[in-house]
Amino acid sequence: MNQSSRPHTNWLLLAGFCGFLFFFGLAYFGLLGADEPRYAQVAREMFYRHDWVTPTLGGKPWLEKPVLYYWQAILAYSVFGVSDWAARLPSAVDATLMVVVIYLFLRRFRPGFQLDGALMAASMAGVVGFARAASMDMPLAASLTIALLAWYAWHETDAKHYLAGFYVFLALGTLAKGPVAPFLAVVIIAIFAAAKCEGRLIWRTLWVPGVLLFCAIALPWYVLVQMRNPEFFRVFILEHNLSRFGSNLYHHQQPFWYYAPVVLLGLVPWTVFVLAALVGSIRAWWAEKRQMLKSEDALNAFCVIWMLVPVLFFSVSQSKLPGYVLPALPPCAVLLAEYVRRRVTDDENASITVTILHALLAASPLVPALMIQYLLLQHRLPWGDAAKLSTMLAVMVAVAVAVTLRSRYGLRVLRFVTLVPVVLVVAAVLKLHAPAVDANLSARPVAAEIDKLVNKPMPLALFRISRETEYGLQFYRNQTMSRYGLRQIPTGEHLLVAAEGSQADIARLVPGRRVSYLGSFAPQGLDYFWVSAAGMGMGH
Repeated sequence: MNQSSRPHTNWLLLAGFCGFLFFFGLAYFGLLGADEPRYAQVAREMFYRHDWVTPTLGGKPWLEKPVLYYWQAILAYSVFGVSDWAARLPSAVDATLMVVVIYLFLRRFRPGFQLDGALMAASMAGVVGFARAASMDMPLAASLTIALLAWYAWHETDAKHYLAGFYVFLALGTLAKGPVAPFLAVVIIAIFAAAKCEGRLIWRTLWVPGVLLFCAIALPWYVLVQMRNPEFFRVFILEHNLSRFGSNLYHHQQPFWYYAPVVLLGLVPWTVFVLAALVGSIRAWWAEKRQMLKSEDALNAFCVIWMLVPVLFFSVSQSKLPGYVLPALPPCAVLLAEYVRRRVTDDENASITVTILHALLAASPLVPALMIQYLLLQHRLPWGDAAKLSTMLAVMVAVAVAVTLRSRYGLRVLRFVTLVPVVLVVAAVLKLHAPAVDANLSARPVAAEIDKLVNKPMPLALFRISRETEYGLQFYRNQTMSRYGLRQIPTGEHLLVAAEGSQADIARLVPGRRVSYLGSFAPQGLDYFWVSAAGMGMGH
């Protein structure tokens, strides 16, 4: 049965998979890294101050990022209260909206495998990961994806409401992460127009009502935040856009080829078939030259350009982080859905090599997913009974996927058999290993231990603590902390969190003050101390 004839079932499947992949278990482990708790705390401070303009961290303006994520998090906090899972809701909602729009776009313009394309996008490792993160990367990727799909819909139909949608979501992308959104859109559209030898397409895109709509949505916040914070232009535009791109100011330098493996991993489990679709599209373009750009194959060319532009652009950047190329993943799902649709229509199957490689890649994440605890504790995969059992399970799943794809159903069941290991991997990580991830990588259990140690409000200081733990404690404790390493030593009594083995150095930093060891948090190598007020005398 064609997917178009069962819309209710399709919507149930979309809701079920998006609910599981993006929303289920958002609170199973605490905020990770430095960015998640930092962004969550900025949104909390704006929420408590009822300030929708100036982001602050520790009460001071924090102008590195635009405001869309913060607005979304404020709305989540106002409905559900301040929590780590509420801080992650915006990305989950944005990812769901992106998947739904991919489904609607394919149903309208390339019907037949719209559910495949939507679920392929939803189940990509990069999409699942960033849909569960409190960050700006998914809001940008979702906004840009919807904008470019709206633009292509306008390109095929000449319907102005699609072009209006393009400008609306491009404005939201600008509020999500700044000028990179319109820049990428302009480059992608310009290259596509050049490939079609239709320079007029660019000028037709510059629709005055759309430009005014973009300005009405995107510009007010930029104007207001600049008026209230004169340093905004320097901090945001000059430092965190131009300097971040052109220099290693923030110590995120990576080799030029860095994004090749990042994108390949982000596409898992669909990497092999996306590469097959990419090679097939390039070969078709080479054989037909520009003829394919004048047929319905033009969508394939548009998706290839869309995929390559963010990768190449950020490869040139001197500052590289994995989330930068998230906008390159959604067009791969559209490209792959088209590849499958054509193959099935022409009654063709994938080669046995592609089938076997896909099966192995789809099943292989089961091994690390089942052994996360060993990875966290030993930083390697030990070859013991657990590894053997995990490998055997992965091999069995890979064989089942390959055999099914080589059956008479072929690519018709590609989406179904590939989603099985995806669900197993996500379930294993969330249900089996979330406590280990929380204990080893999040500041949430550290903050919980501190709550048990003190029975009254007390200043908190840190010594030799990572940025990740510092920002995590700032969110979970909701307080600004002093840092011994910067000689920010409180004069009153306070609690000190320090790296293991720091007691002798602490005593030298606070001579004449009592320092009492309170306990430790072994998973992260942390010790807790009580430090008396200055002049209280020596202790141990």
